[in-house]
Amino acid sequence: MKLPIYLYGHPVLRKECEEVEENYPGLKDLVADMYETMAASEGVGLAAPQIGRNIRLVVIDADVLGEDFPECAGRRLTLINPEIEILEGNSINRSEGCLSVPGLSENVSRVEHIRLNWLDEDFVEHEEEMSGFLSRIVQHELDHLDGHLYIDHISPIRKQLIRTKLRNIADGKTRCGYPTKCAPKK
Repeated sequence: MKLPIYLYGHPVLRKECEEVEENYPGLKDLVADMYETMAASEGVGLAAPQIGRNIRLVVIDADVLGEDFPECAGRRLTLINPEIEILEGNSINRSEGCLSVPGLSENVSRVEHIRLNWLDEDFVEHEEEMSGFLSRIVQHELDHLDGHLYIDHISPIRKQLIRTKLRNIADGKTRCGYPTKCAPKK
């Protein structure tokens, strides 16, 4: 089932998420719905807050980027209660966008190399070092679990320049090719 994507300005996107318990009701169905929603929205990652759930759950399907970024080829990950460790190395500035901030993209500096620990949808533990664009996707999605958006990483001047566009998103004045949910009216 395709779920609406919660847009910039909705309070759920700014909350720190809670751990997922093994007996979380309907978890496998939720994961399947998140993959379907992400694919229908043409995204490569989707975090639970983006569909209104305040839990530490992320789905990633980066395979579509595999031709340009080999580390993404064949990568489909369900991340439950992920923990990230930033490893030493260079930070790279690249353009990022987000399903919750439609129509915008900004350059964000992120480290190239991380170590990730997570549980899959069967609650099997995994640990892996990741680099390159896959590392960027993971960092972007995990930011959502801590109540952060990629625009929090841009300079105050850039944020000022996109302020009107952000306000339009928050006010529901932005059209998307996928179902969305705006912040409740005050």
